[in-house]
Amino acid sequence: MNGSDALLKKLKENGTDIVFGYPGGVLLPLYDSLYDCDIKHILVRHEQAAAHAADGYARTSGKTGVCIATSGPGATNLVTGIATAQMDSSPVVALTGQVGTPIIGTDAFQEVDTISITMPITKANFQPRKSKDLPEIIDAAYHIAGTGRKGVVVVDLPKDVLEADVNEDDMKKVMKLEGYKPTTKANIKQIKKAIETIKNSEKPIILAGGGVILSDAAGELFEFAKLSNIAVATSLMGKGSIPEDHELSLGLLGMHGLESTNNAVTDCDCLIAIGCRFSDRTTGKVSEFAPNATKIHIDIDPAEIGKNVPIDIPIVGDAKITLRSLIEEYGDEAANWTSEVVEKRKAYVPKMNFNTVPLKPQEVIKEIMEAITPTTIVSTDVGQNQMWMAHYYKTRNPRTFLSSGGLGTMGYSLPAAIGAQIAKPDENVLAICGDGGFQMVSQELATIHEYDLPIVTCVLNNRYLGMVAQWQVLYYDERISQTKLAPTPDFVKLAESYGVRGERVENPGELKETIHEALKSREATVIDIPIDPNELLPMVPPGEKITKIVGEYKVEE
Repeated sequence: MNGSDALLKKLKENGTDIVFGYPGGVLLPLYDSLYDCDIKHILVRHEQAAAHAADGYARTSGKTGVCIATSGPGATNLVTGIATAQMDSSPVVALTGQVGTPIIGTDAFQEVDTISITMPITKANFQPRKSKDLPEIIDAAYHIAGTGRKGVVVVDLPKDVLEADVNEDDMKKVMKLEGYKPTTKANIKQIKKAIETIKNSEKPIILAGGGVILSDAAGELFEFAKLSNIAVATSLMGKGSIPEDHELSLGLLGMHGLESTNNAVTDCDCLIAIGCRFSDRTTGKVSEFAPNATKIHIDIDPAEIGKNVPIDIPIVGDAKITLRSLIEEYGDEAANWTSEVVEKRKAYVPKMNFNTVPLKPQEVIKEIMEAITPTTIVSTDVGQNQMWMAHYYKTRNPRTFLSSGGLGTMGYSLPAAIGAQIAKPDENVLAICGDGGFQMVSQELATIHEYDLPIVTCVLNNRYLGMVAQWQVLYYDERISQTKLAPTPDFVKLAESYGVRGERVENPGELKETIHEALKSREATVIDIPIDPNELLPMVPPGEKITKIVGEYKVEE
């Protein structure tokens, strides 16, 4: 077999039957081998979408996603998607084409130094120079991407390596990864120390991050929260780690978090952070973040512990394994403060009912929640649509809320939804976009149509780059500079031009039924939803403490 055949055989051995990609000249050997292979290839319309789709596939399925792009501009187009996945610890193997080894470094046609470009934004990268090394490199790529703190591994593939022969002995080689030994089982002494601290505290709070979902520890988190009667705040990436309609869920913390949640974390005397990297959006001003709390940090990546926030009790380990140890060692002592926290949250129930035209985003999200089930997968874009969803939408299951948290990548939602729908073909999938982000990737409607994916895309259309405009209103004396997007396309006609059904909803009460009918029909649909551009989400100014919230907070009376 040649290198391409060996590569595809290794993908199969590692459990891959779906890849997302876009071909090019140096990848002709690989795509020729794909012609006779039973691995399904999803042809996207832009390489960035391939990376986001692989990312969405990974987040939804828990498996490693695979994307493919050719050399030069193909590889550089992949970069934003790679960085997006890496920032959120999503396991992805990215295969990039490269010019033949004899001409590497000669500025050959479509040559770019992919290894150097991706080194700072990946967990690891490889460039095999001989075909016999290719099989063990692919195995290593999967192992690194999917173990420890998950992430992205790039394998840069010179054309001649794909063409040269590989023998059966080469297929059996195993790469020695000296020094790569992630710690999954936490030190029992640290666990007992944490338990003693939690029981001696009067106001404990749990902060759950994306690591809980990545390690499939949502069940253990919920069990521990109920056992100890400790309420759970979440980061953006932690949405879905606990059912957000349960009274122990405090909802989102941080810049766009709920006021009651920000107050509770500020007042707590013990913070148990699990799989959370303490991003600036979560902590605000670090020196005033949970200032009176003893901080316990559980994370599989030791480099994250103490990086952003000083930690009193560090625990290195996998979230699922560590939470299981906590449950087994904890006993039955319950925290008393939680009832006070829960009561305070009830005083901050956000107002969701608005009988106005144009529609308020709160009304839109309320009707979305009424139209779908707890297992429906939603994928948000970046901007106000993302933060409205993060703030108001109640996620009830892990791996059902996808969003670009760390990098904040506009254009993420639609291709990530493609990956999610491929991973879960029988589930309902919604892409929630703003009009700005949707226009960055709307060509992927062609992909949705080609593969008959029943994705429902809701475009929250305010004709602005809403989040940036909001900052201009709040912090730059309402000097709206280059954030107004009018005129925008007719999204109904745009959808129809790709063979996708288009709908427009302008009045309260109509969206729920429109989504319901779209999901029932299993037909891809784009719903254009004009919303009030003047509606602002209260937020914490950058660098301020999380209790300093600017803007009117509308609550149910």
